[in-house]
Amino acid sequence: MEQLAAPTATPGGGSAAAASGAMAAGLATMVASMSRGKKAHLQYERELSEAIARLSQLREDLKAAIDADAESFNVVMKAYKQAKDSADGDKIIDTALKQATSVPLSVAEKAREVAGITEKLGPITNPNMKSDLTTAKALAQAAIQGALANVEINLESIKDSAFAAEVKKRMGAVKGI
Repeated sequence: MEQLAAPTATPGGGSAAAASGAMAAGLATMVASMSRGKKAHLQYERELSEAIARLSQLREDLKAAIDADAESFNVVMKAYKQAKDSADGDKIIDTALKQATSVPLSVAEKAREVAGITEKLGPITNPNMKSDLTTAKALAQAAIQGALANVEINLESIKDSAFAAEVKKRMGAVKGI
């Protein structure tokens, strides 16, 4: 939290989106874990165990993306500086921007998966934990929106039209279009 509040470019919105997604996965895991093994939810043991396993992996991936997003932004800044003294300046910048686009796009995709799993947990978990699932869904949606905003801003500067088209297709899938 202190690093986000600091007057530095990183970590920024992309890292916050990844953290939001990781928190969503963590909350959903907690709800599934507290329902698994309970008499009222025994018929959902397999689904709950699968959800816990997948959410745990997504949480770890999203946690790693917090630093990866900040690092990809630092690489972009470095690329802009290097490009001034290089004949391949556009290529150097484009390569860095592609990475800076790929990280938040992956965050958005993973957060969408977290949101989907969270939605499925509602009917098979303790109803007294509904507020936790609601919070997890809201955090996942925040992660998706924030990550996609980062993708869009980077995409504006990418010159590789085939890459941009593929990214737009993946963004459409995240948005459900």
